[in-house]
Amino acid sequence: MTTDERIENLEKGLVSARRLNRWLLAAVGVALGVWILVGTFGPATAGAPAGGGAVKEIRANRFVLEDKNGNQRAILDVDADGPGLSLFDAAGKTRAGLRVTADGSALALADAAGKRGAGLVVTADGPGLSLFDAAGKTRAGLSVTAGGPSLGLLDAAGKMRTFLSVTADGPSLDLYDAAGKTRAGLVMDADGPSLRLFDAAGKGRIGMDVGADGPGLVLRDAAGKARATVGVTQTTSPDGRTTTYPESSLLLFGPDGKVIWQAR
Repeated sequence: MTTDERIENLEKGLVSARRLNRWLLAAVGVALGVWILVGTFGPATAGAPAGGGAVKEIRANRFVLEDKNGNQRAILDVDADGPGLSLFDAAGKTRAGLRVTADGSALALADAAGKRGAGLVVTADGPGLSLFDAAGKTRAGLSVTAGGPSLGLLDAAGKMRTFLSVTADGPSLDLYDAAGKTRAGLVMDADGPSLRLFDAAGKGRIGMDVGADGPGLVLRDAAGKARATVGVTQTTSPDGRTTTYPESSLLLFGPDGKVIWQAR
């Protein structure tokens, strides 16, 4: 497979990879942001007895633990969704929550202000971990599914900026700009490593790889047409003849895809 063909295939694969990336982070974020924080971190029960004395509330499906001042510090209960545990600090802020439902299990941790800081979920699709900043925005997500492990890093606006994954084909790294456009990608597959760079419109403009036949470099115009290649390159003439150029080759192409200058 030529450098030009590999770059085209990698760019096509990137579209589906981006959809998967966003789905993974969205799944973890929704599970933690809604399911955990509303379910486990929401208003758990009525407050502690006003007297704050030795009377403790014990029920068959709920336990409430208080500190010496009568402040509610922990609740263990079982509702229609399943068992859950909530832990509170002295100010009454929820700091940790654990819940198990029919869909899986979830663990969430919060800071002193009650803002979610980290969350872990395990569902039928696999485990997922999310880390949040002080504003409660998701900044990092780690998940493992049937397709393999992946790590996503987001900016303060919630935009994906870096995504690292390992699939059956091999590892890959994608970098995005503030507008969410892919600007750089590095892939390692059975054919070898490949690097691709994109313009602000998301169009692949530079592709470089090292395959079995040797290294190759492709430069493209805004329309996606190859305009220059360095290294191993294959061209096909109108009559179907294929010409393979060696590693020392340099070719320039016109807008119509025809070779206008070459050296080898």
